[in-house]
Amino acid sequence: MLEVFKNLWFRDPKEETLFINDVAVRIRAGFLLFIPIYMSFTLYDAVFVSSWIVDGNTAVDSGDMDWDYHIIYHVDAIKRAYDYTFQTWVLFYGLFEMLAGMFVWSSRLSPIIMLSSFLARHQKPVWKPLVPKRFAWGLGSTFIIVCLIFFNPEVFAHWVNAIWGSTLLPTTSNYMSPYIPVVLVWVCLGFMWLETVLGFCVGCKIHALLVWMGVFKEECEACNNIDWEEIARKNKERQAAEQQEPKS
Repeated sequence: MLEVFKNLWFRDPKEETLFINDVAVRIRAGFLLFIPIYMSFTLYDAVFVSSWIVDGNTAVDSGDMDWDYHIIYHVDAIKRAYDYTFQTWVLFYGLFEMLAGMFVWSSRLSPIIMLSSFLARHQKPVWKPLVPKRFAWGLGSTFIIVCLIFFNPEVFAHWVNAIWGSTLLPTTSNYMSPYIPVVLVWVCLGFMWLETVLGFCVGCKIHALLVWMGVFKEECEACNNIDWEEIARKNKERQAAEQQEPKS
């Protein structure tokens, strides 16, 4: 138990090339999968559901019909005021989780990483390099930041205008198309589903492709299911056998 919380999901936090347990990574992705699911429902309500609330009890027949012979009624209606405070905090926590897993010291601040490492303690570890995962979580962080801007356009506009020194972005209307966060949320949901259910990291594959193209210079070790413990055991057996062989 102490070893779990000491190393978390790292094979060895002190080694130069960091490897993490993909079993714990998939468990963590399963927990975080609830965030894009929740955000997809929020965006559906904000984008595709009418913002008007009609009081049916106030409907009065106007005596007129439209071009499709539908009766026109006069009603009392109000426009909904959206408050995305809770969604903003959820996204901030998701952003924190994306960034926390990138480094050893920040991983110790994540309760989900601790819980995932604890749940994976009895399963055979699958060691994979951390660098491609960092790239994948960087993509996830970008998606989250875009959604934060969509839900808080006036705050971001004030920051940009203050830095720019002029009114570059409007502060009274949302300047971002709602279909941008809708698409990104569904892409994020698909990526995390693939990670959780199939163990397929899209961000890692993109990172490997960029390394192959020469965009990134660091080496990208293939994400193989390397059994390091089995390799160490075989090496010890071989060394012991060599020591027991009679000298000629």
